[in-house]
Amino acid sequence: MSPGQKCGIALLTLAVLSVALLASAQDEYSVNIASDKFLGNYLVNQSGFTLYYFENDSDVIGKSTCTGECALLWMPFYVPDLTLPETLRAVDFGEITNIDGGKQTTFKSWPLYLYSKDKMDGDINGEGVDGLWHIIDPNNQPQMI
Repeated sequence: MSPGQKCGIALLTLAVLSVALLASAQDEYSVNIASDKFLGNYLVNQSGFTLYYFENDSDVIGKSTCTGECALLWMPFYVPDLTLPETLRAVDFGEITNIDGGKQTTFKSWPLYLYSKDKMDGDINGEGVDGLWHIIDPNNQPQMI
């Protein structure tokens, strides 16, 4: 094997290890922050799937208004033991019990959802749907009062 081939193999190995470390770093948190060049920062789950809020939930504080067929398309997100990076504050998170008895994680009192049409981590297909569904900007999300 030539010195050039050895160098190429070493660089490839280093690249694979870097990708593996980056992926495992994201997976260690149940909620994390991702970034989009147009939309800015937003919350994601442990697999990198986007978390959303529903504007209509502001009508009933402490409850989700997305039930039945809505909840099949917009699945309630729940993690019993949150792990967060230092850039997120645990005090901003909570949980509610939905009318079906299921739990749902909240951020600044907004129930969190996953969108069934997001097929890959990093997808943000739910942003702006019906003018009511939005990604969560952790720095600018208003507290639901």
